Amino acid sequence: MKRFERITSIITPLARINVDTDQIIPKQFLKLVKSTGFGDHLFYGWRYGPDGTKVGTFPLNDPKYAGSRILVTGENFGCGSSREHAVWALRDYGFGAVIAPSFADIFANNCVKSGVLAVRLGQDAVDELAGTESPVTIDLESRTVTVVETGRSWEFEIGDHAQRMLLEGLDEIDLTLEHVSEIDAYEQSHGLRASS
Repeated sequence: MKRFERITSIITPLARINVDTDQIIPKQFLKLVKSTGFGDHLFYGWRYGPDGTKVGTFPLNDPKYAGSRILVTGENFGCGSSREHAVWALRDYGFGAVIAPSFADIFANNCVKSGVLAVRLGQDAVDELAGTESPVTIDLESRTVTVVETGRSWEFEIGDHAQRMLLEGLDEIDLTLEHVSEIDAYEQSHGLRASS
């Protein structure tokens, strides 16, 4: 997994609450067997009309947000089913971080496992960020979000374990492999593996 250290980017505002995982990546696109290729289908029901043409008023279709790596949205983002595909779609589209007042727990955990930073900030901060046209820097090491032009800054909380996984680009397999010598010793002491 790619290491997350710092992002400086314009933000994409999505002024909606209770955005569930089926809205993030509709079920008809869950057939892909890899964790890539989902970005084109992100928010499909909102980005595209019934005839497949882009909806001009939807933020992801606005050229001024092209290349944005930070999504700012409303409370309870990522609710609904526990599909990892929702995070994969955000990551594949290009978002490295999502800022919201609150997230569904499973979605937030899936973010850590897939290298996307879920930043919880108060509603006032979210509203202010959603209205800025300045680039914003998210620094995971210092746990801060800063508006570049004004220097306005907020601290956010993240567990030490989640922070380490993101900073070092570790997934659950990497964490398990850190203990391979203890696993080997356990297996040998319990007759689960032949001595080498």
